[in-house]
Amino acid sequence: METATKNSVDRLQVLHGILSEATEEASTAMGTWTGGSITLSLDCVRELPLEQVTQEFDLGMELLSMVVLTIGGDVGGTFILTFDEENGRRLAASLLKQEVSNDIAWSELEESALKETGNILGCAYFNRIARLVGGEFVPSPPTFLQDYGICVLQQALMEQLQDSSDVLICQTTFLQGREKLNWNILFVPHSHMQNVLRASL
Repeated sequence: METATKNSVDRLQVLHGILSEATEEASTAMGTWTGGSITLSLDCVRELPLEQVTQEFDLGMELLSMVVLTIGGDVGGTFILTFDEENGRRLAASLLKQEVSNDIAWSELEESALKETGNILGCAYFNRIARLVGGEFVPSPPTFLQDYGICVLQQALMEQLQDSSDVLICQTTFLQGREKLNWNILFVPHSHMQNVLRASL
């Protein structure tokens, strides 16, 4: 049991180093995209059961907006950027240079602004990892999803959860100036991608 625990800790330490570099690139890209107003940093990398992820971030009964990018194949994975309603609307309004919308339905422009944000962040992650392993990844077009947290997470992570009961979560802090934003990143590499990442170091 102690050996298994140590291996898990070692694996997470390796992944933390890789994902920290990926987060730095994503922060640079995000700063460019938002005119320098938003930055991000990696706090920690953890493996948690899906139900614990929803509890940790209070996602179960909260309406969420998510942008999802995936890489297919054995060395694949899923990148998910989540917002609560308020933060998602604020970001869209800021990018579109308009007032925050109070409409129940999201406009195509608002969805497009969030999808491009997820695309920029996700591609920064995938590009850094691709350079590390000497490969090339072609992410899917970003998908905008909106539903209650537990439903969206189960849908987005179904394929990965067939390989493992745990979700790899990067706990990331997003800042707008000094204000902390209620955004989260879930990065879920397939088990083979995790093996490739560890072997590359």
